[in-house]
Amino acid sequence: MKLQRIRSEIRKHASPKRAEITRRFFKTAPGSYGEGDRFLGVTVPVLRKLARGLLDTDFKILEKLLASPFHEERALALFVLVLKYEKAGEREREKIYRFYVRNM
Repeated sequence: MKLQRIRSEIRKHASPKRAEITRRFFKTAPGSYGEGDRFLGVTVPVLRKLARGLLDTDFKILEKLLASPFHEERALALFVLVLKYEKAGEREREKIYRFYVRNM
């Protein structure tokens, strides 16, 4: 799936009201531990469901999601990586691990 389509799918589930609540929960005010993090207001169960449909997503797209300023896009990429890892053999797991470490 293309990056723009993934982002579009995420935004279909976005809630400005939830995003505001999440910003306060993650303490994004200046000087706080989550300073500057941005939220779309998508719940974790929705992100996990989306992730299950993205197992064939290319690492280049996952890398772009991991570099996103939006918390939910980064989380989605991590959920996809976890699912890929669980289904992978030893060689693929090593590839996923190295990819993750490079993008921390």
